[in-house]
Amino acid sequence: MKVTIDGQEIEVEAGTTILQAARMIGGESVPPAMCYYSKLKGSGGKCRCCLVEVAKGSEADPRPMPKLMASCVTGCMDGMEVNSKSSDRVKEARESVTEFLLINHPLDCPVCDQAGECDLQDLSFEHGKAKSRFIEEKRTFEPENIGPNIQLHMNRCILCYRCVMVADQLTDNRVHGVMDRGDHSNISTCISKAIDNEFSGNMIDVCPVGALTDKTFRFKSRVWFNKPYDAHRECTTPGCCGKTTVWMFGDEIQRVTGRKDIYHEVEEFICNECRFDHKDPADWVIEGPREFDKDSVINQNNYTQKLDTVQIATEEGILKGREQDRKKISMPAIPLDKEEEDNFKHGNL
Repeated sequence: MKVTIDGQEIEVEAGTTILQAARMIGGESVPPAMCYYSKLKGSGGKCRCCLVEVAKGSEADPRPMPKLMASCVTGCMDGMEVNSKSSDRVKEARESVTEFLLINHPLDCPVCDQAGECDLQDLSFEHGKAKSRFIEEKRTFEPENIGPNIQLHMNRCILCYRCVMVADQLTDNRVHGVMDRGDHSNISTCISKAIDNEFSGNMIDVCPVGALTDKTFRFKSRVWFNKPYDAHRECTTPGCCGKTTVWMFGDEIQRVTGRKDIYHEVEEFICNECRFDHKDPADWVIEGPREFDKDSVINQNNYTQKLDTVQIATEEGILKGREQDRKKISMPAIPLDKEEEDNFKHGNL
């Protein structure tokens, strides 16, 4: 079947969602997604960041859909025409959704370990407003200890449910979930039980904000000061691929994460042993620098990017034809003693 998104046509298979089709096309037409995760079954449909306008339903029923649709859970139809970046309605809706997500979100970016690779930062940069209209007190939660490796900041959570799905689909006994209802909803272990499953560290990788961070990396460094390298080791944990990204500062490995693609999704999940216990470079086979496709703070002027050579006109080119003026304003033209001053006045210099 054929689908057109922002004037770009693509052929997709049956069952493909609009978001998946947009990712096949790539570019600015790809809607942002804070809850959808291609590696997690059942994800999507919660954050409403990926809203798009369906201008034509299909060839069989060309009527437009009256409401904006969540592209991550809306299937493609043959002949469907979708407006994403090109729609003013979509732009206004994404700005509104971003404003709602930031209502209770604290301004923790200066101290948050997620800063520089945060999806909410990227979303607010593109669709956020400079001034908040929210004057009420922000929702806050008491700090909760969920184990030795993962730091929970519930005040930053946007309830995307990704961490719950990771525990459901990768672990045998999930001990945390969403508690309470409405604006009181929060991620908790209910009885403050520590999360110690062998694959629980993947909750950190899938979290789109700084609600779940690595305690072993806490306040050590900003991510843009680290150099990421692809690395692997022979891991004996069943289900772990052993392929990671190690973040190095000099010769020190400061943290280990799963390898992520252009949409900030991990390619394969890794175990806690690889993530937390192996910080010695000798434990890894370093493959080479990790290239970043996703635009963010950490890949601006990155050493793996090809930069265009900048040519700046020389001083001679700027001051061409003004040699006398340059002599007048230069330091050597200033007399240093009485004899030189007299010679200068009489034009002998």
